[in-house]
Amino acid sequence: MSEERVVENEENIVIPETLPLLPVRDIVIFPFMIVPLFVGREKSINAIDIALTKDRLVFLAAQKDITKEEPELSDIYPFGTVGMIMRMLKLPDGRVKILVQGLVRSQIKGVTQEKPAIVATIEKANEGPQPQITVKTEALMRNTKEQLEKLAAIGRTISPEIMMILEHLQDPGRIADLVASNLGLKVTDAQTVLETLAPIKRLELVNDYLIKELQVSQMQVKIQSQAKEEMDKTQREYYLREQMKAIKAELGEIEETGEEIEEIRKLIKKTKMSKEAEKEALKQADRLEMMHPDAAETTLIRTYLDWLTEIPWSKSTKDTLDITKAKEVLDDDHYNLEKVKERILEYLAVRKLQKKIKGPILCFVGPPGVGKTSLGRSIARAMGRKFIRISLGGIKDEAEIRGHRRTYVGALPGRILQGLKQVDSNNPVFMMDEIDKIGTDFRGDPSSALLEVLDPEQNKAFSDHYLNIPFDLSKVMFITTANLLEPIPAALKDRMEVIDIPGYTEEEKVEIAKKYIVQRQLAEHGLNAKRLVITDDTIKKVISEYTREAGLRNLERELASLCRKVARKVAEGKKEATVITPHTIQEYLGIPKFLPDPEQEVDEVGVATGLAWTPVGGEMLYIETTILQGKGQLILTGYLGDIMKESAQAALSYARSRTKILGLTDDFYKKVDIHVHVPSGAIPKDGPSAGVTITTSIISALTKVPVSKDVAMTGEITLRGRVFPIGGIKEKSLAALRAGITNIIIPERNKKDMEDIPKDIRKKINFILVKHMDEVLEVALKKKTTKGPRKPGKTVKKRTYATA
Repeated sequence: MSEERVVENEENIVIPETLPLLPVRDIVIFPFMIVPLFVGREKSINAIDIALTKDRLVFLAAQKDITKEEPELSDIYPFGTVGMIMRMLKLPDGRVKILVQGLVRSQIKGVTQEKPAIVATIEKANEGPQPQITVKTEALMRNTKEQLEKLAAIGRTISPEIMMILEHLQDPGRIADLVASNLGLKVTDAQTVLETLAPIKRLELVNDYLIKELQVSQMQVKIQSQAKEEMDKTQREYYLREQMKAIKAELGEIEETGEEIEEIRKLIKKTKMSKEAEKEALKQADRLEMMHPDAAETTLIRTYLDWLTEIPWSKSTKDTLDITKAKEVLDDDHYNLEKVKERILEYLAVRKLQKKIKGPILCFVGPPGVGKTSLGRSIARAMGRKFIRISLGGIKDEAEIRGHRRTYVGALPGRILQGLKQVDSNNPVFMMDEIDKIGTDFRGDPSSALLEVLDPEQNKAFSDHYLNIPFDLSKVMFITTANLLEPIPAALKDRMEVIDIPGYTEEEKVEIAKKYIVQRQLAEHGLNAKRLVITDDTIKKVISEYTREAGLRNLERELASLCRKVARKVAEGKKEATVITPHTIQEYLGIPKFLPDPEQEVDEVGVATGLAWTPVGGEMLYIETTILQGKGQLILTGYLGDIMKESAQAALSYARSRTKILGLTDDFYKKVDIHVHVPSGAIPKDGPSAGVTITTSIISALTKVPVSKDVAMTGEITLRGRVFPIGGIKEKSLAALRAGITNIIIPERNKKDMEDIPKDIRKKINFILVKHMDEVLEVALKKKTTKGPRKPGKTVKKRTYATA
């Protein structure tokens, strides 16, 4: 063991030019600071040995990264403190314990050797002359001392000797170093103080750190005081509750908690839940038994156990496997919709042969009012299952599907498990409406959560955040509805079997109105067939002149309006039956809301009839073209989208390529402006299917040959005049039929889509299949050589034209 020496004045110290370097971790050594250090690294022990063999001096510098066992010179702060080893003790584990005293600030200028220890060239830091003690400096020194006393008073461990030494110091630099060494600053902050050479600036910096530490300590004391008060309050409440419990026991009013827990355990066994769920439920019951009845968590556990025991783990309804009876139920509730009915009957047939079968996941896609939701109820009735419906429109929180975690106040399971609890069955028909209108925000993506619910391979172990236990959803028959497929994410769409439910034809609407809507409205308005008679022709007129939709909602509203007006007459005393005919309907519903457009009445130049698809079904699209004197501009109006504008450009280019055949001059477009307009300018329009209609309209206007009013058309056009296939053939065909047009030009490659159109509708429509725009013009333009509409489904024989 070495002898101990204390240095009290740095001016008498002679600092050699080179000193062994001792990197230190988690601490910055200040001048005149005495601190014990444990040294274990080989190079550091060698540095101590070198120092002890000479003048006991060593250079102490803080290490930037404390995790490095073999620091390089770049890993060590260049500013440090020359220290003297006052005492040294070798420990049994090979480490060395030393007591060092900081002497003077110094800076590394270079390295002379790196093995067996780092020896560095040292330069003493110049702190300048001793500053004069002004009034401001005196105030700063006093403030620093007072702040340190306050810090010691509120609990910071600072030895009385330090306070005594500080009281007698009048050197700003020494005061700053002494306070900084006892504040427990971070290494970076302490290093900043060490590298600040000017004594006054150094004291100001330390004073700032001291004020911050004082504020933090005061807040810490406040928090501890509040926690103690809360603890005292809890202990007092516990004591009072125990007294109340003792009083109730004396009065014979104590609750039999043990019996209640035993009832919960019996209920858990009776529920026949999965082994994992039963294990968790019994575990929570044991916890509940150990808790005080008035503890805050008791209510949470009780609610959790209630959910576990009320969810239908093993309860299910028996499927009606009589295929004939199921078909009768579906036919009674809905007219037509053969695809959907066939799919349900197929499922029941397989279910009859194979007991273990996963529930199908269907997606009904169609415009509003076609009966998607009511179809779900009919399916449940046909299968003998319970029915539950939820609406997904506008939900943005993933917890709506998966539930909240039990750590949140008011946490509940998601709407899937809530619905199953509501119907008390684990195999209901579960309908999710408006799946195409799910939102997304910072709370999560509900559509991604549905990926697990609607995947037969995953939903057999569906995990709700609230239960945190797998639940089997594979027996549930999920049915989703949507107006559009496009907004549904691709991954979600892939998990569902999509069944299109397009709009109804006029004949279908008449049959549905006679069988269902009229009867329902008569019953809802307190009428019967003896008091109100609505003829078939009247229903047809309501459909054609008072509604224009793919579904049935507006039709039902108009029929309800008829019933209300008749109900009022009956209530006023009218006894004879009211018969509403097409001639008298205007007295009840007012003037017709939809009339044939004037341009449909005659063949016009530059007016072509197109067909468009909308979310609510097909629509007629009239395109008008006018030729004006000008400079070759193509003017497009009617709120057209980019794709439709490009179709117009392609149409004009095609017309220019056919100038000789059309009897036009090569430079006709330079002397005129071509204005193409699509009426209903407030409604946005886009898509490629209007290409052939725009082309026909432009060529009709240029050649002054009228377009046949009896022909509607749809198809995409290319610059070469080829006609490409488009979508929505069924909806567009129904729209044309509603408008009284029976000749429809469609791309030949859409012939396969004609199978989706009911046979009775196909018989009424003359489908003209075309491959090229020349064929469209031959049919659509009223030329003398035109021989009228061709037979259905026949392709036009292409005429021979000169190459453009």
